[in-house]
Amino acid sequence: MDDHPIVRHGISQLINHEPDLVVCGEAEDESQLLATIGKAAPDIVLLDLMLQRGDGISLIKQLSALYPKLAILVLSIHSESLYAARVLRAGAKGYLMKREAVGKVLIAIRRVLAGQHYLSEQMQSSFFQACGKRGENAVAYPFERLSDRELEVFRLVGQGVGTRQIASQLNLSVSTVESHRASIKKRLGLKDAAELLQHAIKWAETESSG
Repeated sequence: MDDHPIVRHGISQLINHEPDLVVCGEAEDESQLLATIGKAAPDIVLLDLMLQRGDGISLIKQLSALYPKLAILVLSIHSESLYAARVLRAGAKGYLMKREAVGKVLIAIRRVLAGQHYLSEQMQSSFFQACGKRGENAVAYPFERLSDRELEVFRLVGQGVGTRQIASQLNLSVSTVESHRASIKKRLGLKDAAELLQHAIKWAETESSG
């Protein structure tokens, strides 16, 4: 699922050229995706993490609950170092950044279909190192202190999206968004809304640049 038709077309063409793979459906939003899965019963879903409405991590959790045998591979422009562990915890089987070589998409698909997990070699090394450090009670990277929903709110704040717009995009109430903002400030040790905005913008710029 991706809300960009050109991206969907390109990936579909790539997959359909393989003798052992075929695309059985496409979707540009959550409702279309759920309808397509119910009708086509695919073995794997390629999912863009960032949605126009709602958030990808919540959708992964929903799909994992509804279809436990469905393999989910996330394709995203966003940093693997921050999101990979989160999507795996949510139920996805792999994470691939869109800037990776085209051939890696097919490698990732086949690996996930075989029941394995897929991460970049660099991320696999970092992931296991992080697991080891947590076992030694090391302090987590600051943004790992945020819940999945708090991270989505933080990301949107950094993109300059206002509270009401965040509430609409994530299907939340304004008061819930304000509660998340307060929790983010507390978890990251930020004093006020201005400091929250400053850190969110700085993080968003760093994260989008890879």
